[in-house]
Amino acid sequence: MTSRGSTINRSGLIVSFIALGMVACEKQVSPPRPEVPVTVAEARKADVPVEIRAIGNVEPLQSVAIRAQVGGELVEVSFEEGQDVIAGEVMFRIDSRPYEAALAQAQATLARDQALEENAAQDARRYEELVRKDYVTKEQYGRVKSGSEAYKATLQADEAAIVRAKLDLEYCTIQAPISGRSGSLMFKRGAIVKANDSTLVVVHQIHPILVKFAVPAQNLAEIQRYGGRTAMGVTAYPVRDGDKPVTGHVIFVDNAVDTSTDTIALKARFENERNLLWPGQFLDVVLELDVLRQVTVIPGEAVQTGQQGTTVFVVKSDRTVEIRPVKVGRSANGLVVIEEGVRADESVVTDGQLRLVPGSKVEIKPALEQGGGAGR
Repeated sequence: MTSRGSTINRSGLIVSFIALGMVACEKQVSPPRPEVPVTVAEARKADVPVEIRAIGNVEPLQSVAIRAQVGGELVEVSFEEGQDVIAGEVMFRIDSRPYEAALAQAQATLARDQALEENAAQDARRYEELVRKDYVTKEQYGRVKSGSEAYKATLQADEAAIVRAKLDLEYCTIQAPISGRSGSLMFKRGAIVKANDSTLVVVHQIHPILVKFAVPAQNLAEIQRYGGRTAMGVTAYPVRDGDKPVTGHVIFVDNAVDTSTDTIALKARFENERNLLWPGQFLDVVLELDVLRQVTVIPGEAVQTGQQGTTVFVVKSDRTVEIRPVKVGRSANGLVVIEEGVRADESVVTDGQLRLVPGSKVEIKPALEQGGGAGR
């Protein structure tokens, strides 16, 4: 029994040694961890604009609703709807015959009253001589003189009536008060219009034109700081495909914060030479406050935010990665300013971070393949 037990123990030990040997062999021949495919970008120095993005609404520089100042039949409309008009250009004519007759009547009344006033003045001069000789009483002279003075006042009223009649006659011809683009025509030729009643047409001045937008009130300090040193530029991006952005400058900053939205309103002026901006249009605008000169930047997709804070994976010379905390600043055009943590000329991972751990070795994909692959 003892001999048989010894044999079994020896067999067990042999099996254990064989198993340990196999495990040791497996450890020796296990393949290395595969390289992780990633895309990278090089941190570099660049100028970064200090910008605030907002939604803008286009407004005409001036807008005039044209109304008739006298009533009558509309006998001429000398423009087409939607046509550009020039300040001083005739747009409408109202039948002037009633106003020509009124002017003639006022002039006739003036001529009559001038004759009466001249006669009254002669009587006053004659009575002045007679009262000196006591041929008439002072009361009689006073009545004649008062009548002469009354006629002088009547002449002034007649002259005022002529001025008014001439003005009404001028109002029969309606000219464009500003240069701009005409809108929809509310009354056609032959219509009867009333004085100061309905709008005939609206003219918008669109050269130049304004864009109104609002930015958070927290940016007010920056706007005041940078706006005091130089004119703040604004870039507007029309919504139509293929249109190039247009540039203008800020001409107005509101004097109060809108408490309902906690924003401050601004207006920018654009020359609008290509008619890309249209009243009522909404578009993206970028307020350009300043430019940060030669700061370190990396693509925004390289930055990750997690429990460790804001970090990036930096590729070392042996193609292994380390995770590095960074302090980020402003961002613009897909780039992020790195204030601390990464130096210019260092490479950072922009795609494939989810498969990385500190010390992982990476396979850098060619630039033409960047944008797909492993995923972030």
